[in-house]
Amino acid sequence: MWDKGGGGGWRCAILAGMSEQSAAAPIEQYVLTLACPDKQGIVHAVSSYLFMTGCNIEDSQQFGDHDTGLFFMRVHFSAPAPVSLDKLRASFAAIGDSFHMEWQIGQAGEKMRVLLMVSRFGHCLNDLLFRASTGALPVEVVAVVSNHTDFAELVGSYDVPFHHIPVTRDTKEQAEARLLEVVREEGVELVVLARYMQVLSDDLCKQLSGRIINIHHSFLPSFKGAKPYHQAHARGVKLIGATAHYVTADLDEGPIIEQEVERVGHELTPEQLVAVGRDVECQALARAVKWHAERRVLLNGRRTVVFS
Repeated sequence: MWDKGGGGGWRCAILAGMSEQSAAAPIEQYVLTLACPDKQGIVHAVSSYLFMTGCNIEDSQQFGDHDTGLFFMRVHFSAPAPVSLDKLRASFAAIGDSFHMEWQIGQAGEKMRVLLMVSRFGHCLNDLLFRASTGALPVEVVAVVSNHTDFAELVGSYDVPFHHIPVTRDTKEQAEARLLEVVREEGVELVVLARYMQVLSDDLCKQLSGRIINIHHSFLPSFKGAKPYHQAHARGVKLIGATAHYVTADLDEGPIIEQEVERVGHELTPEQLVAVGRDVECQALARAVKWHAERRVLLNGRRTVVFS
């Protein structure tokens, strides 16, 4: 019934009904990401679909790349409990096909299953384990793989399974096969090279394409090989940097996700540069893992689109 006094009673009745509905139907949170050729009507189609399925947009970001002609979008939305993830995926498929989209719908807030790989530099490993254990990263570290046993005790202190998979020139193929077994057995969604000092085969890079991240000890791909910070010291650099990127068959040249730098001076020793570099590496890698786990990173050829 209309409220002749100004509609206040009518509004209260509606709000009360909405409150009862919210109490009866728990709200689930989801994230939709998509990439497709840019054309008119994409945002309208997506928003109309969400409206028609009873969903509510919480946050939406999009980007049209004039260089590649591609359109990218990330939508965080909520839905009443009867609207399940399977139903959303099934019903959105027609829209995805009509716009030739590469798309994904996942549950927001769900921890991504991550496998960490390390050799004998443990700063990034320790940082990621700590951040994951405290909830600072939306991930669950389900396993750690190393070609050495140096950090078995550290990993065990976090109650994370540790797999020692030694690698030699003669056993590389078998080692990578064992790694893929662990990935499958643990349902791993993302592999992180936390200073893993082995070059991966082209085949492994292809099998894990788009879901394996590395940290490179430079702002730009330079000072490759042994003792990079000593090389930087010898050249008198003024910036220490680190680059987190997706792994491809081209060594340390995959699509960049995040970079971090720290200004340094002539007074620092090589050992002090190493310490600064370790902090920078941890920061860049942690942000890259977080953004990937939150489905904020979309591949755009040799580059990435990162929605903040």
